[in-house]
Amino acid sequence: MKLLLLRHASTAWNEARRLQGRSDIALSAKGRVEASSWRLPYWAAGWPVLTSPLKRTQQSALLMGLRASSVTWLIEMDWGRWEGQRIADLRLALGPRMAAMEARGLDLRPPGGESPRSVGQRVLPFLRGLRGDGRVLVTHKGVIRALLATATGWDMRQDWHEKLLAERGHLFDISGQGQLRLCQLNLELRA
Repeated sequence: MKLLLLRHASTAWNEARRLQGRSDIALSAKGRVEASSWRLPYWAAGWPVLTSPLKRTQQSALLMGLRASSVTWLIEMDWGRWEGQRIADLRLALGPRMAAMEARGLDLRPPGGESPRSVGQRVLPFLRGLRGDGRVLVTHKGVIRALLATATGWDMRQDWHEKLLAERGHLFDISGQGQLRLCQLNLELRA
């Protein structure tokens, strides 16, 4: 089954480079314009659409003209006490402790939050239960990165060699045996 993952459009917190986590932030004016201009690739037209329960994903799907169902499995990574903070500010405040936490890659766990590895372990069983030709999943950067790591063995200790662009789709495939595979990153969403 093919899975086309889309990150929600921009929010004020994205624009301020704040960690949103599970805060239910609506799209900004910029984000509403972005999502309104996005279109699914022709080959994904008609696929069922699922979103996270957070309004930024639901608004993105709606502005794209998509009918979607919300599922909790696709919710963003829980950033715990770091939610609302900027990574740059955390690096300044925590210094070597932050560097040590970031060096854990997939196992970085913010205080009171969840790790990227946990996100992948949360989402993958849900994906394995899906049936059909394909699904569009409107979700979050943390979820997409966790699934990229799951599909490729990336340990998140260094940057991925290709930047995940915010206004693009990312195509994965999940086999009948439940193996997740990356097909293509950064697919154009413009009509």
